[in-house]
Amino acid sequence: MNGKNFSGEELTDRQVYVTKENGTEPPFDNEYWNNKEKGIYVDIVSGKVLFTSLDKFDSGCGWPSFTKPVDDIEIVEKKDTSFNMIRTEVRSQSSDSHLGHVFNDGPGPKKLRYCINSASLKFIPFDKMDEAGYGEYKNLI
Repeated sequence: MNGKNFSGEELTDRQVYVTKENGTEPPFDNEYWNNKEKGIYVDIVSGKVLFTSLDKFDSGCGWPSFTKPVDDIEIVEKKDTSFNMIRTEVRSQSSDSHLGHVFNDGPGPKKLRYCINSASLKFIPFDKMDEAGYGEYKNLI
């Protein structure tokens, strides 16, 4: 058993690789890198809200990029020295899932770029947020 997502469905091999094995999916070959729809992005494992479409931007890196999380408490930062690099890994507080990394080369006042694997996320479109139980977050969009 690979584990289940917040809806009770089995995680895909890619979702397990990214969230449980700290993997990285290929750039430009992932579900949300190019998504421009209005809505929220939640942790695929816990269902906790992580990012909104308002904070998503095209960084050109091939992965979904965000300027900030919805709630800093849900994001855990850890030093990552893998692959002979020094980076800051970001993980989900609730599920301890690997999400991606944060870099200091983004837009806005904080200059942050949360570079996140699509496989660690589930996108909830704005018009489906009530139905999916996320109606209270519509005011963020």
